[in-house]
Amino acid sequence: MSLEFSRRIDVALNDSELRENFRGAMDFLQDKRAQAFPDEKAWQSMQQQGAQLRHEALDRLPELLETLEQNCINNGIQVHWAQDADEANELIVSIANQHKASRFVKGKSMASEEIAMNEHLTHHGIECIESDMGEYIVQLAEETPSHIIMPAIHKNKEQIARLFSDKLNEHCDPNDVDQLIGIGRNILRQKFRDADIGVSGVNFAAADTGTLCLVENEGNGRFSTTAPPVHIALMGIDKVIPNLRALPTLLRLLTRSATGQKITSYINLISSPRKTLEKDGPQEVHLILLDNGRSRIGQDPDLNTTLACIRCGAC
Repeated sequence: MSLEFSRRIDVALNDSELRENFRGAMDFLQDKRAQAFPDEKAWQSMQQQGAQLRHEALDRLPELLETLEQNCINNGIQVHWAQDADEANELIVSIANQHKASRFVKGKSMASEEIAMNEHLTHHGIECIESDMGEYIVQLAEETPSHIIMPAIHKNKEQIARLFSDKLNEHCDPNDVDQLIGIGRNILRQKFRDADIGVSGVNFAAADTGTLCLVENEGNGRFSTTAPPVHIALMGIDKVIPNLRALPTLLRLLTRSATGQKITSYINLISSPRKTLEKDGPQEVHLILLDNGRSRIGQDPDLNTTLACIRCGAC
């Protein structure tokens, strides 16, 4: 362990405000999850069903990815393969250059964090604005997400009010959460209008229909994927599932485990770019299938179960 990392650990552990923020937020989340699964046997059964679906998909990964690719192409989606983070970032910049794009808006995506996409775009003179409210707060603070589901879980409302005041020149009442959210939303709405390209992650992709599934609670993911003329979906190859029939079980498991909700606010199923006579949606959809070590992990008997993870954050 580096001396710098050890120093940062000591600073964080001795920050009483930070510890209080985490404790309050985690207690709240854990309580909601417990309420979502009052029946322990039913919870275990759902976990087993989800794990079985994920492992069956991983056992057929090469076949399902080829099927997904072909059906996406048949639907009009342009499919790209990226061996690692560098290839993925090069593909994204290449698509931006094709469209002379300088403004991106991005829905929540852990895969984009994995490849440091924002930093790469900034290096090429391209603005990329986070549209998930938690991610937007973290971006304004020039920090990285601290939680897979709630990126700004380490900040309280007083800290967010100060951040908005400093960075956005807005007078903020820390006791008025609706005002804080409203300030962020007003700024982001203009970003959705101005963006040349929208970027998203992918929660699951159904191979049989070439359908990309995005799960979210704020509507920002839907704006990011429909308002700009081009949509880039960045997906780890482990996210493929055989068919849409597998989706309900995985969604029930994901949303209840993540936030204690029976169902999330928005479930977006994307199968193609805008069709003739449709009034909204992107003119182009690009799917980037990211390996970045996943194939190697899949061959390791000690690590391959990690690919079954659905990123619910319950752990």
